[in-house]
Amino acid sequence: MALLNRSRGGKAEMSFIDHLEELRMHIIRSVLAILIMAIVVFIYRDWVFDVVIKGPIRPNFISYEMLCRFSHWAHMGDAMCMPPVKVQFQSPSFGGQFIGSISMSFILGIILAFPYIFWEFWRFVKPALKEKELRNTRFIIFWVSFFFFIGAAFGYFLLGPFTFNFLAGFQLGTEGTIMTLPTLGDYLDNLTNIILGCGLAFELPVLAFALTKIGLITPGFLRKTRKYAVVIILLVAAFITPSPDWMSQMIVFIPLWSLYELSIIISARVYKEEQEREEEWS
Repeated sequence: MALLNRSRGGKAEMSFIDHLEELRMHIIRSVLAILIMAIVVFIYRDWVFDVVIKGPIRPNFISYEMLCRFSHWAHMGDAMCMPPVKVQFQSPSFGGQFIGSISMSFILGIILAFPYIFWEFWRFVKPALKEKELRNTRFIIFWVSFFFFIGAAFGYFLLGPFTFNFLAGFQLGTEGTIMTLPTLGDYLDNLTNIILGCGLAFELPVLAFALTKIGLITPGFLRKTRKYAVVIILLVAAFITPSPDWMSQMIVFIPLWSLYELSIIISARVYKEEQEREEEWS
């Protein structure tokens, strides 16, 4: 392993146990950051639940109005105007609401602490990288956090309303005898999958940049695998979107496909710069 053979900051080489101890400290600090954020969320849990968590299912949520305006502006009529979502949660156990508040706080703690978590991860990995691999990684924490939060916002403000509107209004049978009464845990699981799934999926350009830098992929490889990428992105879109309607999946597919094309452009630029540097060295 590279971590075992590289020194840290000019110090003597560290043993395997030393690396495990340092990794443990990075993990402990990351967990503490998550706990601090989770405690803050738990203190303001009522406001967080009413305004943030229930946002995508509130009739006055900003996305519903903006999507309807866009639909009219694009001469699509009311195609993207969704009716208000009416969801009544149920708690089948005495501790259901308390456990739900703990889960909500922990999930938001992870999201809010993401930049710090990645910073701890980067501090651990960075000394094991070669000088060539460290070029132009000065703003890596910013870009990773930027794309993660852009993806999370995409899932929360766009995909979430479509998904919950579809699922809440879907009826099985013609008599309407089945009522949708989701539990709080079910709603939180769906919202978490949407936000974290989109946040991680939007890291594709950063991943392409990093892998091109270390020579694992080339823009030619990305272009050759474009047809396979379409299939993979469709599967990812189907996994991220709990609702099976094609519109929700297209809402995910189009941005992810655009990010793949952006990744090709980024990879081509990085690859060209690396080739020029190698020619200068030779």
